Amino acid sequence: QVQLVESGGGLVQAGGSLTLSCAFSGRTFSSYTMGWFRRAPEKEREFVADIRWSGGPTYYVDSVKGRFTISRDNAKNTVYLQMNSLKPEDTAVYYCAADRGYSSDSYYSPSKYDYWGQGTQVTVSS
Repeated sequence: QVQLVESGGGLVQAGGSLTLSCAFSGRTFSSYTMGWFRRAPEKEREFVADIRWSGGPTYYVDSVKGRFTISRDNAKNTVYLQMNSLKPEDTAVYYCAADRGYSSDSYYSPSKYDYWGQGTQVTVSS
């Protein structure tokens, strides 16, 4: 069974940076596409970014392009989300997700992903 554990969330001022990490265990990490989603208060879960098993291509929601970078280290079974120039509207619980590749759903759809972490809170103050 796949387990995902996020870390790195916290409180940061607008304009600051954070790096989220997601540790993967239980299966062969390099076989999975990995994604990051977020859920802001009273909003639906939103796709943020994803990365293929090989490290590319990567996809981002328009609101984070140029500010966030997703990466992975297959030797460490870890996926990262580097977040720069943070804005108050980035405040949310951030979730890591793993996709086995069996679903034909779109990469930005939560239903495409098979496993989820418990989430880590990111709060950006103005």
